[in-house]
Amino acid sequence: MKRFLASMAVMAAIATAYAQKNLVLYYSETGTTKTVALELQKQLGADIEAIECVKPYSGNFQETMQRGQRETQSGEWPELKPIKSKLANYDVIFLGYPIWFGTYANPIARLVKDYDFAGKTVVPFCTFGSGGLNTSSDALKNALPKATIKEGYGVRTARVAAAEKELDRFLKANGYKKGTVAKLPEFSEQKPVTEAEKTIFNDACSSYQFSLGTPSTVGKRTTPDGTEYKYTVQNSGFGGGGGTSIIYVIVGKEAGAKPEFTQVVR
Repeated sequence: MKRFLASMAVMAAIATAYAQKNLVLYYSETGTTKTVALELQKQLGADIEAIECVKPYSGNFQETMQRGQRETQSGEWPELKPIKSKLANYDVIFLGYPIWFGTYANPIARLVKDYDFAGKTVVPFCTFGSGGLNTSSDALKNALPKATIKEGYGVRTARVAAAEKELDRFLKANGYKKGTVAKLPEFSEQKPVTEAEKTIFNDACSSYQFSLGTPSTVGKRTTPDGTEYKYTVQNSGFGGGGGTSIIYVIVGKEAGAKPEFTQVVR
C-alpha cells in the first residue's frame, strides 16, 4: 500500500510539472541565443518573447564590448522595451541570454532589476564562446533571491547545432518534458594526462582564439554520444592572474570524429 501511494504521489508530481505554464524569455543580439530559444519553445510548446532594448546594440563585437564595458562601469544598464508577457501568469520562466564579461548580458541585468520574479521558477539557458553558465546562474541567484533558480543549460556558439539533441535530454532529465533518459555515468577519478589525452585536448581547443591553458589531470566517461573528458587545466587567465579551470571535451563515437570542447568552468 505504501509503495502504491508513493507511486501515485510521483505520478501526481509529474502530471503537475507538465501542467505548468512555461515562458521562454530571452535576449539575443546576433541570433544565436534566439536559435536556442526557438528550439526550447518548440520542444516545450511554451510561450515565447524576446527582450528588446530601446537602443539596440549594433551586433558588432567590438562596439558591443565597448558599450557593454561603459554600462558595467557606470551601472547604467540599457533601457528595455516593455515586456508584453505577464510574468505572474507563468510557473516556469526559461531565461536566455548570451554571456558577456563572464556573466549574463547587460540587458538581463536591467530585466532582473525592473521586473518581479518573486516566487517564480527560473531556468537559465545561455550561449557563449567558452563558458559562463555557472557564473551567470550564481549571479541570478544573487539578483533574484525570492525566485528559485534551477540548473540551467548552456551551449557554445560554435556548437549550437547540438542544442536540439542536448535540450531534449536536459528537458526530460529535469522533468520539463515527457520522456525518460538514462542517467549518465560519473566521470572516472582524475589522473595525470597521457600524451594521447593531451593531443585530444589540443585538437579540441586549438581553434579557439585564446589559450585555454595546459591540462594536468583528466577523468572520463562513456556516454551514448561518445567519450567525454573532464580536464583540470592550469591557465594564465585573461588578466594574467593564473588559476585553475575545468574544461569538458567530447569525442563523438563516429569514426574519425573531431574532439570538441563543450564548456569551460572557471
